[in-house]
Amino acid sequence: MSQSRRPRLLYVTDLAYPARGRRYGDEDVFLTSRLREDFDLALCHPGDAPALADGFDAVVVRNSGPVLTHPEAYGALRARALAGGIRLYNPPTGRGDMAGKQYLLELTGAGHPVIPTVDRAADLHRLPEAAAYVVKPRLGADSIGLRTVPPGRLPAEVTGDVLVQPRVDFAYEVSFYFVDDAFQYALYAPDPDRRWELERYEPTTADLEFARVFIAWNGLDHGIQRVDACRAPDGRLLLVELEDLNPYLSLDALDETTRDAFVTATKASLHRFLEAVPPGRLRRAPAAGG
Repeated sequence: MSQSRRPRLLYVTDLAYPARGRRYGDEDVFLTSRLREDFDLALCHPGDAPALADGFDAVVVRNSGPVLTHPEAYGALRARALAGGIRLYNPPTGRGDMAGKQYLLELTGAGHPVIPTVDRAADLHRLPEAAAYVVKPRLGADSIGLRTVPPGRLPAEVTGDVLVQPRVDFAYEVSFYFVDDAFQYALYAPDPDRRWELERYEPTTADLEFARVFIAWNGLDHGIQRVDACRAPDGRLLLVELEDLNPYLSLDALDETTRDAFVTATKASLHRFLEAVPPGRLRRAPAAGG
């Protein structure tokens, strides 16, 4: 990249994407307003991104709309990034949600602190007894397709590409936000019935050790990641999701100092990414099956 000009970012977002309890468009407007301090930046609708990507030093995909509502366009960007044609941020090399929810099976099998997960009717006996179970698509986000079923109906529900977990009566959900492998802040929902009414959470040393295990396991060299967990009845944290594709950041729940620190960290991550990962040098992601 020439030293005579600023890096150029194509920021892919659907500002009109409807999200329950969140304002994706507002978050993207804020974040791009700050990224422009360091980068020449253009916002792009996800459907137009494959045709425009070549004119930029990196393509930044944010929030769920581009992936959920335009899977073909995102798939084209991902394939070109893995083939070395473009730089995609987050890079498509993670083992978490960007590769599907297979990781929940892998982590369960390896004995990590995760909500127990199976994907076959023949394995239902491996789950602990529960009053109800959650069935969710292996590929999904924003709780789309998620359903809760009683034990008696469970075998009939385990069809197609789904995962099954016991429903956990947790005290609260908490999310840990990282840029690259550096912790930034944590937020939690004190009322489980109001998932998106978030407050700052001050993690303990044990909490951060829990979250860092999954960041290290994921091995994503650059990017924004969110570790979602729940506080189980026995007091343990259990992993709910490892969101490494385009996690919503809830920046509106932060104070100005924390928000500024996150922006600074994100800018630094993007600069490192552009310097360290020229097109053609991405480490190829493992297959979704393992």
